[in-house]
Parts: sequence; structure tokens; C-alpha cells
Amino acid sequence: MRSGQVAAAAGVNQQTLRYYERRGLLAEPRRTPGGHRLYPADAITRLRVIKAAQRLGFTLQEVAELLEAGTHRHQPPDAGLRARVRTKLTEVEARIADLTVIAGTLRQALTAGCADLIECSHQPACPLPFTELAVPATDDAPARPPPEPVGVIRRA
Repeated sequence: MRSGQVAAAAGVNQQTLRYYERRGLLAEPRRTPGGHRLYPADAITRLRVIKAAQRLGFTLQEVAELLEAGTHRHQPPDAGLRARVRTKLTEVEARIADLTVIAGTLRQALTAGCADLIECSHQPACPLPFTELAVPATDDAPARPPPEPVGVIRRA
């Protein structure tokens, strides 16, 4: 199949095909005497797998490692995909927890009626995490340390 056909069937553009070739994610195809790339039919499946892995949060480097691990059948089954998926799931769950905190803070900002960041920072009911920064230090009350960024969750 020619590059345009493969790209259309896989839902990517032709530049993506070339980029994946350069990155080693896709084998360099054979060429016609005129120099046109000719891909095997399984290139479409490989491209779809790459795009699906990216949608699941894997970087192209991680995808390359997953594809490479899949070619080594002598490894224990847990050494490749399963271990990497377990790691990615842990990362995604941590991001979800962070985003849940952020969403809650944003809801509180809406409820509090925050319309201007500077003005809101001076209000005691402001839920945004910079309220401590708005309180100046006095002789009898030292400046408070800056709060942790929104979404940072301390793990025990």
C-alpha cells in the first residue's frame, strides 16, 4: 500500500508516517523503482496501536519501548506490557486525584464569586491557594510560607 492509503486507513497524515519511521516506530518500507513507499498491510495495525497507546497516555518513547518489549518473547509476561501498564495506571490515577483537587478549588472559586484574581486574593473566603501570599508580614506575625501548588497531594 502507498503512504497515502496507509495514512488514510490508520487515521494519520503522511508526515506522521515519516516521523514514525525516523523514530523507529514504523519500519522503513520498501520502495518502488520510482521511489514511492510501499507499506505492508500490517503497518495500519501498528499505526493504530501506536495512536491508541498515545491516547492512553503513553509517550512515543514509551510506545517504542512497549513495541520493542513485544518483540522479545523470551521475557517473562510481566516484564513488558503489564508492568508498564501498571505504572501508567498509577500515574493516571495520581493525575486524576490532582485534577479532582483542582476541580474542587475551581468550583469553590465560582461559588465564592471570584471575578478578579487580585481582588479575590484579598478576600478571606477566596479558595484559591494564593491567599496566604496576599497577607503581608507584620512585626508580630511573620510572612507565611507559600502554599503548595493546587493539585499537589502529599503522600504518606
